[in-house]
Amino acid sequence: MDTRALQAFCAVVERKSFSQAAERLGVTQPAVSLQVRSLEERLGHKLIDRSGRRVEPTEAGERLYRNAQRLLAAEAQLLAELDEEDGELTGRLAIGASTGPGAHLVPLLICEFARQHPALQVALTIADTQAVSEQVADRALELGVVGALRRHRSLDFEPLARDEIVLAVPAGHDFAGRDVSLDELRGETLLFMQEGAGVRQVIDDELRRAGLKVRDLESRLELGLQESVKSAVTAGYGVAFISRTAVEAELAAGTLDTARVAGVEPARQLYIVRPRGRTPTRAAEAFLAFARERAK
Repeated sequence: MDTRALQAFCAVVERKSFSQAAERLGVTQPAVSLQVRSLEERLGHKLIDRSGRRVEPTEAGERLYRNAQRLLAAEAQLLAELDEEDGELTGRLAIGASTGPGAHLVPLLICEFARQHPALQVALTIADTQAVSEQVADRALELGVVGALRRHRSLDFEPLARDEIVLAVPAGHDFAGRDVSLDELRGETLLFMQEGAGVRQVIDDELRRAGLKVRDLESRLELGLQESVKSAVTAGYGVAFISRTAVEAELAAGTLDTARVAGVEPARQLYIVRPRGRTPTRAAEAFLAFARERAK
């Protein structure tokens, strides 16, 4: 529907005059009359009663006027947003992160990004890699930062940064600061994150390459996600493979230590995940550029 005709019609209703409507719009009176007449022909209803001294909307005209106001307001908002393409970022940006990058890297990125764009609301959701990927695929989240690559026909994964994975042990543990063998690891209580976590996927693959299957370990516990595992190691209930960035504070405080396992050198790639085939918003594009630059 021609919004210029709607504007002309609304101006006539509001000014109760074709001539005053034309003056307001900066066009001729015949042009306004033609636009209103074409609208009546298009809709098949008489919209303006011209029989009195002042023009008045008919019942159909009243209904059209109410709805036309909403249409014209929506058009004005759309044009305003398009005009802001080179201006300040506004609205809301929903980002997800798995527990590794979501504990340190992503919150710092988001805080710095939000400081540069104070009119933009940024919301962070923390879950495991699988859950974040599914929410991005379902478009509940616009972007995600995850710790493992998952094949998904609706998603694109872009490498962002490398993340070292260490064997975290309690302070004073026999493993602390040294190389341990796979046989020694078999004899220790090994704490795991739940399946679906990025670190869990990396460690399962790395141990398998070293000839050790997770299901063959007798002393193992599955404790959910990163914080649960870290708390259990700190309390002395076992050892766990975990992102180094997740335990930097504990290593500095001396409440945790690390060990190296012979033949196992786990590290992972952190990825940005986004929906395939979807045009990102200006905010998402800006965050992607910002994250890539900081990751260098």
